[in-house]
Amino acid sequence: MYSDDTMGLGHRRRNLLIAQTLAHSLVQLVTLIITGVGEAGTFVRPPGVDWLALPALRKDLDGQYDSRSLPVSLQELITLRARVIRAALEAFEPDVLIVDNEPRGAVGELDPTLAYLRTRGRTRCVLGMREVLDDPIAVHREWSQAANEDAIRKYYDRVWVYGDPAVYDPVREYHFSPDVAAKVRYTGYLDQRTRLTFIETEGSDPLAALSLPPGQLVLCCVGGGEDGDRLAEAFAAAQLPPQTNGVLLMGPFMPREVQQRLRQRAATQPRLRVLEFVREPALLLQQADRVIAMGGYNTVCEILSFEKH
Repeated sequence: MYSDDTMGLGHRRRNLLIAQTLAHSLVQLVTLIITGVGEAGTFVRPPGVDWLALPALRKDLDGQYDSRSLPVSLQELITLRARVIRAALEAFEPDVLIVDNEPRGAVGELDPTLAYLRTRGRTRCVLGMREVLDDPIAVHREWSQAANEDAIRKYYDRVWVYGDPAVYDPVREYHFSPDVAAKVRYTGYLDQRTRLTFIETEGSDPLAALSLPPGQLVLCCVGGGEDGDRLAEAFAAAQLPPQTNGVLLMGPFMPREVQQRLRQRAATQPRLRVLEFVREPALLLQQADRVIAMGGYNTVCEILSFEKH
């Protein structure tokens, strides 16, 4: 499995849910997840699943890429990542490669690997994507510039859409060409409640360690945290209803100075807790009475799965 993971944590969580589900199926599978999130090794993972973390990319709100950590140019970083990906898959020899969201990977970094796998002829390639990508005009512009449909024609055997065409049909809305549309299969929405099955044996309840007083729970989630500082600080400053506890998940990419301010505020409020990161936040989400979030696609899917509001 591959995900560029250049912004937020939603793509990584979706890939992990798929890997967890496959690992607990009747089929004996070994799964390698290639990810751009260095913190991936701390997430809950079942036996037979492991991570390969790439040097991290960052995507800003304008859609521009640069290096998250290494002091190198974008081209140098993409070249490095592309070589790591190809070397890993040459050694791993997968039967199936599931690529998340970007048909050619970030900045085309998958091109050499996809060409190699197609020439080798053993690996079936699947593109997995959510059904709502963006405004149709923006999708048409971005996909045309990236030659994404050409990549799907050349390299992919199937396109899995994690959604329901009765709700939103990307084939119709984005005017996929007939040959690309013929590869599309709809999986339905991924049920995030499945995570609880894996948590029971692989993880622990992060809420129990917070020593909160009795009361209702309001959970604030800001994804990876890189663009969630305003919501996080507004939540921390808000006066919650009586007998109500607040838990704020800051995200590993929130600027350190913002994290420090939030921790200082929480230290003065007995019913507020701030967490930078939890291995599996599904239990927090399940136990929350109310959820306040950035409204990213995958977060919304999780909130709906747990029937929160």
